[in-house]
Formats: sequence, structure tokens, C-alpha cells
Amino acid sequence: MSDPIRIVIGSWGSYNECNERALGSKWLDLSDYSDWDEIEEELKEEGFILDGIDEELFIQDLEGLPSNCKKWDYTHPKALFETLNESGVLESNYKCDVMMAYLEVESFDEFEELVSRKGSNWGDDIHLYVGFDWDDYGREMFSAMGYEHEIPEQLQDFFDFEAYGRYMGDYTHECHAGLIEIY
Repeated sequence: MSDPIRIVIGSWGSYNECNERALGSKWLDLSDYSDWDEIEEELKEEGFILDGIDEELFIQDLEGLPSNCKKWDYTHPKALFETLNESGVLESNYKCDVMMAYLEVESFDEFEELVSRKGSNWGDDIHLYVGFDWDDYGREMFSAMGYEHEIPEQLQDFFDFEAYGRYMGDYTHECHAGLIEIY
């Protein structure tokens, strides 16, 4: 199960004034909200004045996304939420796992672009091979190509599946989960 994506939303106005909201909102688990209006309501309940001093929001802290994939200071929390919500990663552990692997090899900006073009179908050309190494991937490609019927099983022991996997993996990258194939 994927870790939740949680943020603390800050306001530049309150931050600069050093008032009671200078440290931002409480931690918000983004999967608890179905649209941005619900998050705004939460902020208002916490005392944010969204049509006044707190109208300019920013991501003050973030958990559940790689910190190296984007400089979050310049991303509006609404843009982040709407991208994640539209992508389906807030509702699906599998999609969240694929996104996390994707962000290891591509940027969040590229993920945003992909979601903007394809919506919740952003992962149609991305395949996550959980727990695979290059040898496993080579064996999978060997089988997919139908070669196991052409080379006797006793001779397959002498075949370098790792090298074959790397050769076949033009669009494949190593990630924490195994391998990810991005077309």
C-alpha cells in the first residue's frame, strides 16, 4: 500500500506577517478530498482568510512524493491537487506506485503534461515490472517474443537473459520497485 500524499499549505501573507497561520495548515491527506473546494473549506475552518491576507498559497511541506522531482515552492497547491486528483493516483495504490516509479526517471512537470494530455489514462503506455531485475525482464521479453519454443530449454541455461533484457529495454529504466517501461 502506498504512503498517503500529504501537504501543509502555507500563505505568503501570513508567513510574512508572522501571524498564527505563519506555520501553515495542519497536514492534509490529499486522498481525503474530492475537489479543491473541500480543501478551501478546510483552510477556512483553520482560520485562513482566502480572499484577504491568505489569498497567495504555497506548498509549505510535503510527504509522499519524491522531494527531488520538483521545487515545490513554486507550485500552487491547487495545481498539485488537481493533477494528482485527475490522474487517479489519490484513489488507486497501483497508479500511485506507477507514478512514484515514473517520477524516479522523469520530472513532475512531465507527469503534469502527461496527465493534462491523457487524464486518468496517463499510464496506458507505462508498465511497471514490480520486483524485476534485468534478468527477469530478459526472460519476460524472451517469452513474449516466442523464443522459448525455438531454443530448447536445456540450451536456455546458457543464454544471457540479463544482457538480452538490457538490449530489449530501450524504454525501460530501473526504479525502486523494479523496472518501469515508458513508451
